[in-house]
Amino acid sequence: MKTIMKTSTAGLLLLLMSAQWAFAQNDAVEQEIADLSTAKWQWMADKNVDELAALFHDRSRFVHMSGTWGKDEEIDIIRSGRIHYKQADVHDVVIETFGDTVILWNRITLLAEVRGNEVSNEFTVTEIYQKVDDDWKLLDLTFSSVRDTHSIEH
Repeated sequence: MKTIMKTSTAGLLLLLMSAQWAFAQNDAVEQEIADLSTAKWQWMADKNVDELAALFHDRSRFVHMSGTWGKDEEIDIIRSGRIHYKQADVHDVVIETFGDTVILWNRITLLAEVRGNEVSNEFTVTEIYQKVDDDWKLLDLTFSSVRDTHSIEH
């Protein structure tokens, strides 16, 4: 009986340690993605297309109020200033990890210049990242127009 209890206790301890390690890993990944998203908003504001081109997956998609397009078009839009993402004020962030894929939802107020007009809009932005080799790549960036009272459920 003592052997069974020792084995059960050791098994339970190992299980708890594994769960704690998994949660710590998820927390680290979620922080890495949150930091990467913050950097992305700054790169967009700075029109830093070199960093963005490295971040965006070659088959990434971008969903805006006026259309949907791929990486090359998004890079060209940022480079040319057709959309200048001047400032993204992030109000809330929720991150979920699914293996090597991470989805980040953030509620933002975006100040942008679009076709020469300065505009401010409330969005929930969905960002999907996937680990490719040793780097995180942005697969999708979708802007959903919302009211300023919109909240993201945690």
